[in-house]
Amino acid sequence: MAHDEQNLQARQFVGRRGGDTATLVDGSVIAGVPEAKRAAEEAGRELRFDFLDDEAVLDLLHRRHADEEEMFSAGFKHGVPLALVGFGAVVYWGGVAQYWETPTSRNAYLAVAAAVLVTQIFFFVRSAIRVWGDPVRQNLRARAAKYREIAHIARRGGAEIPAHYPHYGPYPFAATFRPDVDDREQLRSKGADDHGNS
Repeated sequence: MAHDEQNLQARQFVGRRGGDTATLVDGSVIAGVPEAKRAAEEAGRELRFDFLDDEAVLDLLHRRHADEEEMFSAGFKHGVPLALVGFGAVVYWGGVAQYWETPTSRNAYLAVAAAVLVTQIFFFVRSAIRVWGDPVRQNLRARAAKYREIAHIARRGGAEIPAHYPHYGPYPFAATFRPDVDDREQLRSKGADDHGNS
């Protein structure tokens, strides 16, 4: 469980990375809007998830928040060094290396700088594929995005739901539902965290 989730009350979750806590809206509130209830039932069949089950939805939102934290952490861990080294290499080339007298020295600098940048790009891409491309996480994001859509349908239908609930944006990428890994996700949600620890 993330540090900012340790002090949550029974029906609370963190709506976005580093954001304020939010309170789960009862499934009965969403089901009170016929259009939202139909959407939840259709999505439930498609994504194999009960969007009106409060306990299941709360677990989904907790795991979605942990996923968002890890996505940010992975991007920061590899993206910031890549940006700094890339910027430094360009500045050093522009201010110093291009004025070196021998082409051999300039070519050696370019070769070393390119090797360092390619290595860092490799680690950044590998991290992105591992976090963003993981099919279990994609199922999680697909369900979270669908729950957000259902909640917005209910709000437009007159349900008492806060604006922007559940307080995070949609996943424009890496949110494809993959039924072949659905059982794996269910196992992870019943006693193992996203790192596979019990």
